[in-house]
Amino acid sequence: MAWEEWEQLKAEAAERQSTHMQLNQVEGGGGSSALPEKFGVLKANQTDLSKIGKIAHTLYNDLWDKARVAVPSSDSAAGDLSKQGFALGAGLKHVSTRWEEQLKSLRDAVAHISNHMHVTTKLHTGDDGFIQRQMSSIDALDAGFDERVGTPGEKNRAYYPEENKKKE
Repeated sequence: MAWEEWEQLKAEAAERQSTHMQLNQVEGGGGSSALPEKFGVLKANQTDLSKIGKIAHTLYNDLWDKARVAVPSSDSAAGDLSKQGFALGAGLKHVSTRWEEQLKSLRDAVAHISNHMHVTTKLHTGDDGFIQRQMSSIDALDAGFDERVGTPGEKNRAYYPEENKKKE
């Protein structure tokens, strides 16, 4: 391969890549085109999260109590059929085993949801408290700036009392 051929192949590859480039932004007038007010505000209060967590926990328990009822009898029937030489016994055992595996997987997913809701509730409670503390300290700071003495632009008489005596 000649040097010129190599350079031509590199140029063609670069050209192919440049024509497929996409930017992760929206063209517009230099600002965010999607305002939060336009789509609503995400709200999840502690009551909602707690309800979801409680329902998931109840579902977790119900899956064990009610969805597993047929497993022991299916396993027993599969054993009896296999002892009698029926191929159906192995098939029934396979179905029972798969059911149990899928049930465990589903219960794990539901437990994850339940645990996540409990953790999320605790985290958001902590976040809400932190934000409230930060905002209240900003409000206190703001209030200090709003308590002006005198007209704007002049020195504060509380800090420069000698200049007030000169004017009087």
